Amino acid sequence: MDNTENHPPMGATVGDQGTAFRVWAPHATAVSVVGSFNDWKPEAHPMERDDQGCWSRLVTEAKAGDEYRFLLKTPQGDLSRIDPYAREVTSSVGNGVIVDPAFDWKGDDFTLETWNRLVIYELHVGTFGETPDDDEFRPADFKSAARQLGHLKKLGVTAVEIMPVAEFAGDVSWGYNPAHIFAVESAYGGPTAFKKFIRECHRMGLAVILDVVYNHFGPSDIDLWRFDGWSENDKGGIYFYNDWKSETPWGSTRPDYGRAEVRRFIVDNALFWLDEYHIDGLRLDMTVYIRTPHGPGAPDLPEGYSLLQEINTAIQQKYPGRITIAEDLQNNDWLTKDVGAGGAGFGSQWDARFVHPIRAVVTNPTDEGRSMSEVAAAIAIRDNDDACSRVIYSESHDEVANGKARVPQEINPNDAKGWHAQKRSTLAAALIFTAPGIPMLFQGQEFLEGEWFRDTVPLDWDSSEEFRGIVRLYRDLIALRLNQKGTTGGLCGQHVQILHVNDGDNVVAFRRFEKGGPGDDVIVATNFSHEAKLDYRLGFPAPGEWRIRFNSDWSGYGDSFEGKRGESVLATEGAYDGMPFQAQVAIAPYSAIILSQDPT
Repeated sequence: MDNTENHPPMGATVGDQGTAFRVWAPHATAVSVVGSFNDWKPEAHPMERDDQGCWSRLVTEAKAGDEYRFLLKTPQGDLSRIDPYAREVTSSVGNGVIVDPAFDWKGDDFTLETWNRLVIYELHVGTFGETPDDDEFRPADFKSAARQLGHLKKLGVTAVEIMPVAEFAGDVSWGYNPAHIFAVESAYGGPTAFKKFIRECHRMGLAVILDVVYNHFGPSDIDLWRFDGWSENDKGGIYFYNDWKSETPWGSTRPDYGRAEVRRFIVDNALFWLDEYHIDGLRLDMTVYIRTPHGPGAPDLPEGYSLLQEINTAIQQKYPGRITIAEDLQNNDWLTKDVGAGGAGFGSQWDARFVHPIRAVVTNPTDEGRSMSEVAAAIAIRDNDDACSRVIYSESHDEVANGKARVPQEINPNDAKGWHAQKRSTLAAALIFTAPGIPMLFQGQEFLEGEWFRDTVPLDWDSSEEFRGIVRLYRDLIALRLNQKGTTGGLCGQHVQILHVNDGDNVVAFRRFEKGGPGDDVIVATNFSHEAKLDYRLGFPAPGEWRIRFNSDWSGYGDSFEGKRGESVLATEGAYDGMPFQAQVAIAPYSAIILSQDPT
């Protein structure tokens, strides 16, 4: 768990001779470890201090499963603290639990897909799984969440992104209020249950990406607050800034990125998830509040930016091929530049330049209010010459809460399951899986989950059967995105070419490709109008038959849909849209079609 060779591991480390404890408390005058192994007697196991302010002790009687705390004598009085590195706690305000990290992974040797084949499904453990049928809501746990993985496997996604599972205050939360960043939420089942969940994901071919929160801690139930008694300016003490830099939108709990021990604490945590839990990637929450003191438009916080570089460098060196994703949302391509070039070193980042215009165009109530130029711009974005440098989506936990609702709900608040909601939300989905970028869904999106996200409302799994046609639409899109039949290779490719932008008719068409040619070139045509486009002329890169691989209006996707599937068009000579050939296509209202040629 330690990211340096020059320091012994922090926290409680189980070994052959007992458990070694180590804690950083530079302002304490004495520290002892107490627990169920010594009847909580303060005098039983005093710890020794080194010249770096760390206190250590080997306790031969202490074993995995024992509860423990640290007792600190300080000038501010005696303090009882949970271990900052505790891998498990009885609750956010309870005791630490000694954990032996050994686990039977049953030969797990899962390898993350190449990033151009990632299809991410974001989920919240507490509402994704089946919840207990009680009068009072209780969150789902890892075991119940694992029972739904078959749905994701059949859907075709290749990765799950899990909202934070670090121990938080109480039992119900989104997870973005971490109280103990090394401990797995006890209400979800704790460390072993999480490892079993990950092992099952890997067995089914699903990568696991975990959300982590380093822009603030807490703000409640954090024993890190004035951990060893010391503080300045009525602030948080050794783990936090003790001046104006402490302020965040979530309280005065920004970690002190300029302090070596705090940097080590955070880098250790990032590596911990990949090491002990076999996590395949991390998504860092709101990095803009790490690299700047007050968010968008604020001056830089150099030590915050260098911490992001340190995290990414450490992961790339120890776990090459794993992915780190930034939620920054400031359209800053330096986040995904290499550290050696001065970038932050992330593999990808959530792209606000896609989600906002695409949501706006499908939720706008009038055709006249839709801008095809903005759609085209959202499709064509490319940072650092890499299509995978952005994650694209129309729904995420942030985009379907905090005053906003699910896309179908935004389209028609009075009928979130009706024709307009179905047609325009799936039109947005067609763009997610055909535009350059790593596509991402939010839980329930594939069966028209309505209203807005709440951590006390479980997914309506009955809708997955009621709208099984929409589920199939998403499944077909994912299969095309991953080129499962060898006819749409360009959707995994690096390149996009906008061919056609017609604001008058509300039509956008584009080409996706890697090297071009049959089986690689893909043409995507979208109609954002309530009127069908018949015999609509578009440019094509090659002559001959182009098969319609997907028609979002196919009658099999919904009772009110009317289109056919399996049709084709013939491209003939005649330059159009900057292409040497042309063909006439039909696109139903609020629909997308995907065309390609059979490989030769």
